[in-house]
Amino acid sequence: MGRGTRTGEKVAQEKLKIEGRVARWLIAFGVRLLRIWERTLRYEVDDRAGVLGRPVTENYIGALWHNRLLIFPLVLRRFFPDRRGVALISASRDGDLLADAIHRFGYEVVRGSSSRLGASAILQLTEMLASRRDVVITPDGPRGPVYELGPGIVFLAQKSGAPVLPMNLEYSRCWRLGSWDRFIIPQPFAKVRVLISPPHYVKPTSTPDEFEAERLALQDGMMALVEIR
Repeated sequence: MGRGTRTGEKVAQEKLKIEGRVARWLIAFGVRLLRIWERTLRYEVDDRAGVLGRPVTENYIGALWHNRLLIFPLVLRRFFPDRRGVALISASRDGDLLADAIHRFGYEVVRGSSSRLGASAILQLTEMLASRRDVVITPDGPRGPVYELGPGIVFLAQKSGAPVLPMNLEYSRCWRLGSWDRFIIPQPFAKVRVLISPPHYVKPTSTPDEFEAERLALQDGMMALVEIR
């Protein structure tokens, strides 16, 4: 019995290792394919914040809806090469794979949920902002509801004092997946509109009603950039 159990555990561990290697290989392949895919896209930037091409004098909490996430790291590298960034990625198993992909784009990662940011994640992200790094959050991720802003980003903005920079990507042609957020994949040779809203400063609050008003104000500001829903 003992030998059989140990043998079974060994087989299971080897299986997990194989799956891990396969997953990493697939991520590496996917990132390379995405870089090639992204070169076919045409871009138009609507920079309402006036941050494009300017020296980094202030750091932001970048906010993008989850279903626009696919090419966002490449968009940031293309248009903001001088800005260092940190992405908030969920602490789930799927988040492990996404974190690996984000690292391959050259970004650091903090693990946590955009809806329930723990004290540790808040502290890490606040320290990142203080060290002249931007933070990127998909505030309806990782499980939605779609276009519903979780409270975590509001807590972070209040704690750090950093402004939120709402951003959005709109595509002339795209595919939609059957996921909870109808995840968007731009078709090759599509036109991509990169929309950047003026910075949104979240006010301090002392009551739940005040906090909810700030959450809705930021959510409305992000939705004002959305055309394809």
